[in-house]
This record gives sequence, C-alpha cells and structure tokens, in this order.
Amino acid sequence: MTALPRPAGTLRPDTVVWPVRGRFDLRQSVGFGFGSTVPSTGAVMRLGFVLDGYAEQAGVAVTQPAPDVVSFEVTGDVDPGAAAAQAARILSLDEDATGYDRMVDRDPVLRSAYAALPGLRPPLFASAYEALVWAVLSARRPAAQMRLVRERLARAHGRVLDVAGESVAVLPTPAQLLEVREVPGLPSVKLRRMHAIAEAARAGDLDTESLRILEVDLAATRLRTFEGIGPFYSELVTVRALGHTDVLPRTEPRVLAATAARLGREQVTPEDLAEIARAWRPWRTWACVALRAAA
Repeated sequence: MTALPRPAGTLRPDTVVWPVRGRFDLRQSVGFGFGSTVPSTGAVMRLGFVLDGYAEQAGVAVTQPAPDVVSFEVTGDVDPGAAAAQAARILSLDEDATGYDRMVDRDPVLRSAYAALPGLRPPLFASAYEALVWAVLSARRPAAQMRLVRERLARAHGRVLDVAGESVAVLPTPAQLLEVREVPGLPSVKLRRMHAIAEAARAGDLDTESLRILEVDLAATRLRTFEGIGPFYSELVTVRALGHTDVLPRTEPRVLAATAARLGREQVTPEDLAEIARAWRPWRTWACVALRAAA
C-alpha cells in the first residue's frame, strides 16, 4: 500500500494505491447493490461511510487502473490509510483470492456462475454499525423506500461529501445519530432501535474488526441482543459486514433457489446446501454470493 501525501494548501484528495491479489473487476462491484444509494457509474465507484472508530465520515472514489491494482482517492479530512483499508475491506480486497480463483476454475457449478460476473468479489457493508442501521431501517419495509429514508437521514444528520464530482451523503456517526429526534417516514420504534445501536457503537461494542475475530455463532448471538435483530439480520451482519469468507448463509432463500437452478433441481434444502458446499470450503460465503449474483 502506497500513500501519496496531500500537498499543503490544496483540496485535492489523498490517493492510496492498493495491490490486488487474485482476480477482481471493479465494474462488477459498481453495479452490486448493498444497502446504499451512492452514485457509482462506469469505471468509478463512489463510497461514503463512517470510518472505523465511528467518529468521522470518509468518502472514497475507487478506480482500477490495472488488473492487479486499485486506486482509492480519499476525501473527508481523515487518515487516508485508514479510509483506504476500510474501503479495501468493503470490496473484499483485503483477501488474497488466488485460492478462491483456483477453486472456481475446477468446480463446474461455480465456474459457470462466476462466468456471468467474472471478477466479482462480495461487496460488504462499511461496518457492523452501518449494517445494523440498515437492518433496522429495512425490516418489513420495501428496500427502495428505505434507501430513500436512509438518504434523507444521511443528508439531514450525517455529512455530505464531494466524491469524484458527485455529492455523497454519509450516515450520521453514532454521536450524531443519538441527537436525532425524528426522521420523516421512520416509525419511532425504529429510531429507538437505531439509538440503541448507536449507543453500543459509541461504547466500542460494535467495532467491526473485534467482532470479526470472534467465532461466528458468538458474534451472531451478541448481535441478536439488539431489539429487532433476529437470525436473518444477525446473519446479514456476519456475512455482509464482517467479511468472513467461509460462512454458509442459512437464512437466505435466494441462495437456495440459485443453487437449485444451477444444479437443475426443483429444490435445494438447507441440509442439501450444507452438503454441496463442503467442496467450497474455505470460500463458502464467496461461492454463495457468486451463485446468487449470477441468478
């Protein structure tokens, strides 16, 4: 990782160059939705997130000048190295994917699914905090509607950054969220649940890297102590925020349907999937993302 310092007296963003280990195509990630409405088009992916530590917001414009490198342009007056490392985690670029590539190449089911979106790695939520906030927002509500609520919340109470010429609204930090008393379109019970998440994040109990090193079941059990977070949403966080490569989704019906379709079966049960996925260790999470995305 090479950080280029920002010249004094300018507003140009800091740039961090990040090596890519294994196959990766940024264009596949640009079109992959994961709980945000950040405007990303063509060869540029725009990210806006609460930086780990949950005290400040960062914007990152991601480009891929070569197959084996990506470039992170960081805005927001934050540590560019920290913001780039978090952006790399969001795009699963903190992993050496050469082992995954070899597995895909030798597995006929995964090979055909991967060919639909070659170079896709699982894009993640920016943090456990942001994934839990999204879980509360989206529960029992249309996702498109709640993305608009999320955008309004970010613009009114978070921070708006210019990222590669586009306005990107970033969620409030926990401290900012605790100051919010009303959000149009959001029931009071959801705001109360989000405040509980913000309190835990401010207390240091939702540090993404700390949760990441726990046993997956233990982390999920801790997450389910939040009101409104059951098995489905605790799995959302462990799979799509903590970035584990080898967690088999057990509550995602679309993964079961995608696997059945790829195998030419009418149905695949969770027990069937567990048996099939034994061959995909230690990349079961990534394999299931490839199957679902291809479907």
